[in-house]
Amino acid sequence: MVRSWYELSEYVQLRRVNGLSLSPDGTRLVAPVSDLAPDGRSFRNTLWEIDARPESEGGTAPRRLTRSTKGEAGAGFLPDGSLLFVSGRPDPEAESSDESGSALWLLPVDGGEARQIASTHGGVGAFTVARESGLVAFTGRVLPRSEDQEEDAEARKARKEAGVTAILHEALPVRSWDSDVGPDHPRLFVAEPPRDEDSRLGDPRDLTPDAGLSLLGASPALTPDGSTLITSWSVPAGGGSTRGEVVAIDTATGERRTIAGGPDEELEFGGPLVSPDGTRVLLHAGSEGSYDGEPRDHTLWLTDLATGVGRDLLADHELWPRDYAWSADSSTVFLVADQNGRRPVFRVDVATGELTRVTGDHGAYSELAPSPDGRYVYALRDAWDAPPAPVRLDADAVDGEPTPLRTPGSELSMPGTLTEIETTADDGTRIRSWLVLPEEASEESPAPLMLWVHGGPYMSFNGWTWRWNPWLLAARGYAVLLPDPALSTGYGQDMLRRAWGKWGPRTHADVMAITDAAVARPDIDAERTAMMGGSFGGYMANWIAGHTDRFKAIVSHASLWQLDGFSGTTDYPPVWEREFGTPLAQPERYRLNSPHLSADRIRTPMLVIHGDKDYRVPIGEGLRLWRDLLLHEVDAKFLYFPDENHWILTPGNAKIWYETIFAFLDHHVHGKEWVKPELL
Repeated sequence: MVRSWYELSEYVQLRRVNGLSLSPDGTRLVAPVSDLAPDGRSFRNTLWEIDARPESEGGTAPRRLTRSTKGEAGAGFLPDGSLLFVSGRPDPEAESSDESGSALWLLPVDGGEARQIASTHGGVGAFTVARESGLVAFTGRVLPRSEDQEEDAEARKARKEAGVTAILHEALPVRSWDSDVGPDHPRLFVAEPPRDEDSRLGDPRDLTPDAGLSLLGASPALTPDGSTLITSWSVPAGGGSTRGEVVAIDTATGERRTIAGGPDEELEFGGPLVSPDGTRVLLHAGSEGSYDGEPRDHTLWLTDLATGVGRDLLADHELWPRDYAWSADSSTVFLVADQNGRRPVFRVDVATGELTRVTGDHGAYSELAPSPDGRYVYALRDAWDAPPAPVRLDADAVDGEPTPLRTPGSELSMPGTLTEIETTADDGTRIRSWLVLPEEASEESPAPLMLWVHGGPYMSFNGWTWRWNPWLLAARGYAVLLPDPALSTGYGQDMLRRAWGKWGPRTHADVMAITDAAVARPDIDAERTAMMGGSFGGYMANWIAGHTDRFKAIVSHASLWQLDGFSGTTDYPPVWEREFGTPLAQPERYRLNSPHLSADRIRTPMLVIHGDKDYRVPIGEGLRLWRDLLLHEVDAKFLYFPDENHWILTPGNAKIWYETIFAFLDHHVHGKEWVKPELL
């Protein structure tokens, strides 16, 4: 167990498990694992093989499969067990070395050198494999007017030689998170599997030449025989918004039909997963809510592939499915959903709808992979006191415990303890929270408190995070409070209704109530408290700063400040407008909820952090916040990252992020002299 990993120089070097795929025979798992790239200035993924048996049953140590400097993403299998993955590594057999973008690669089942088996000029994205036939479907980006790869290459060359980088937009979205949308857009291709150990995929066929923007973010699924491709399909819905449908495409003819969604449907659909018997499709179904109606909601939808007739598989439950998978015999669906500060695994009997919780611990599960013999479900498990690692679950268990597998990730010893606290809000609602305590916290030596508010806001503080890790603060003596206030998931729809369109006042009251409960503990120092949050948590940092002076310092990362300005510049305004409306037509919620209207009341020292490539909460929010703090003579600093996005992702910048926060807290919470981090 690594015991000093919370030192920043060691923290950025830890291996991090990011996914899990099970081989067709159920004997081995493959996981992308990130670590420092050779230059030490970025992270890269490599693929590792994990024995599906625990060590007590003879399970062997994980084995690294790939070593490309470009790294690898995704993992899938052909029917014979050959491993497919996506990588931007150069193809040693290519005639030209100037090929750019990611391509599809194959690693033989018995080992050896990986070889490239498919590419497009715009790169390969998501891919899927027909479980029986081995047909491969993948997304590739193509310029709009190009009818084939030859035309696409010519068009790209012409733009490059003319020095044109402009993109003409005729519909939303323009940007997404940290990426520009266009000028090329994804299309779906299918190709036969390689004929022999030296060949590539068969000639790819473009099934969606008319896709336009319809396949942005799509993840395709194939029926076991490869005859039908299922994918999400975005359709214009007026006012710059879109609705999510799901279509079935005949892979022989390209004929397309809608199997879920439509102009009269209240729900939007996506995330298709075909049953092993090829007759049904699982879909994620949801609503983004309405201004005068219900808040957003999500469920799991079961659709008959032949007829398109569907039903809500979770009709009697208020669970939001985060991940789901079919049992091998198509009779059971496994899913994970937030619940009471955890993310358990559940199983649903497809015939009866009976729901059973499979895991009973405090873990947060993901990447479900049921075994072909029906006995097990493999998954990644994490928790606030454990980073993601592979586990085996008994598929028939009720509130069972996971069996750990040998992990290629980092096994860590926590510098403190994890506990829970709860309180009752002013409206009678139960508010619960995780509390991370440093080892030395006691009544004789109470710890200073750091309040964190999660992002989203429609999420739960229920599992490990590498970007915001409370143990790095615990190692420096802080207790860290991780509450689930109003708008948090896993507590039913009423928790969302309480603050739908009332983000600031209701959530503030909840957060203050649970903070009161924390500082009432004898092992917490009520006189030394600070607060920080990112995204929605940053919004709450700004709101709290304007509505109380109880904290010694506040850190606001990637935060919303002036809501009427934010509403039109975020990467997809229609989702925002479902809850808040537009500033001109419906200004009421902007007046109620915008933190900038309380700028003149801020007295707490603030550290503002923002990345210039953040398109979800654009940089203008951070710049305006910083300017308003200066105008009101608040003791404030602005940590600006010109090349980072909504998250601070590169190792060097991540270290500076923590170092600056630690220095800011040392100054304002502990009264130490301000010392700027050395590299700033």
